[in-house]
Amino acid sequence: MIGFTAVLMWALLALFSAASGKVPPFQLAAMTFAIGTLVGVASWPFRANAIQNLKQEGRVWLLGVAGLFGYHFVYFSAIRAAPAVEVSLIAYLWPLFLVAFSALLPGEKLKTHHIIGVFMGLVGAVLVISRGNIAGISEQFGFGHVLAFVCAFIWSAYSVLSRRFARVPTDVVVGYCFVTAILSALCHLLFENTVWPGTVAEWLAVIGLGLFPVGLAFYTWDIGVKRGDIMVLGAASYAAPLLSTLVLLAFGMTAFHWSVAAACILITGGAVIAAKDMLLRKSTT
Repeated sequence: MIGFTAVLMWALLALFSAASGKVPPFQLAAMTFAIGTLVGVASWPFRANAIQNLKQEGRVWLLGVAGLFGYHFVYFSAIRAAPAVEVSLIAYLWPLFLVAFSALLPGEKLKTHHIIGVFMGLVGAVLVISRGNIAGISEQFGFGHVLAFVCAFIWSAYSVLSRRFARVPTDVVVGYCFVTAILSALCHLLFENTVWPGTVAEWLAVIGLGLFPVGLAFYTWDIGVKRGDIMVLGAASYAAPLLSTLVLLAFGMTAFHWSVAAACILITGGAVIAAKDMLLRKSTT
């Protein structure tokens, strides 16, 4: 449940991003990951060993920075090279990869209901992202699409490998966010022109991004993949694009479409099927 709060926060990503104005992607990443760093730092006065927990071996830092910065760098590069909808569809294969890779972890076993659940979620995500217009998706496969596949691989691999480092405290995510903010700032200086938020509302959207979907979400996700039912979490992650669309609907930033209702049924049903073992176990205890 803690891990799933990350999915709920990622549902706010589209709303806050749209409300943040014309801030370039890498600049926005630098600003929001800096705020995300402060989210973790704010907890330090309440936990004596938090700073000491940042002292981890190099491979832990490599995994974290490759996961957070690597994903965003490749995603932004993909968006520059291919249509955003197509990049989003391919990148959202990561929950499917997450469930598949999880079967390689000690003590985990991929079962039929996991496969059924995650594919139902995938179909639901495709419907809601494409708004049911599958035929309208470009058939021209290019470099941007390859990068989108790399995105899916990076985030799923980061999530699964984090499970292998379950002994590493979540405090280290503070460091991941800090390094990602620095590297994003360097990319901004190299590739973009600086554009600051122009209104109070846009500044609030940037702060909201940094506090939740690009901040607290990474901490709760770390807890979820290290301690929770990782296959159920992967299947439930398909709720993010659906919830994001529902949030945009609530704020009048998109129109209702039949694909939203269909996606609700598919994603919810798929998550319940994938969580069959967990739900039955809880009901008998």
